Amino acid sequence: MLQRVHRDAGARGAGVTSSRRRRGGKGGLPVNAEINVTSLIDVAFTLLVIFIITAPMLQGGLEVQLPRAQIQPITAQDDPFIVSVDDEGRVYVGETPVTVEEFAEAFPQLFRAAGVQVIYVKGDERALYGELFRVLTTVARTAQEEGVRWALIGEPESVR
Repeated sequence: MLQRVHRDAGARGAGVTSSRRRRGGKGGLPVNAEINVTSLIDVAFTLLVIFIITAPMLQGGLEVQLPRAQIQPITAQDDPFIVSVDDEGRVYVGETPVTVEEFAEAFPQLFRAAGVQVIYVKGDERALYGELFRVLTTVARTAQEEGVRWALIGEPESVR
């Protein structure tokens, strides 16, 4: 009986020893606790490329509800010079807000510095007529003095 106990103890000892060697469960490989970031980097770069491609396509600028009219479409320029008047009568040159008084004084210099051939005016259909009229007279006067064209931006009646 002494031999039998000895064999059982040996078997148990061997079992403990083998389980210590087998840390990983299946196949006896050790557990890898590192995170594989390759796929994470691939996803991040894919999103970056998508953003870089779509960003220029997004139309930026001021949100203005344009009036509807029977109009002809215009050809878009690379960097149009746009003057906007929103529904509260605020004036914007590009996306920069200015007061009507500042606009009347600074617009001719701003336009000359931009060096463009067409001035586009975008007025919200709910804009105050007086504010829009002052902007239009300043734009028309500057366009006449500089010998350039100006145009109103609107929406075709069939769009809405």
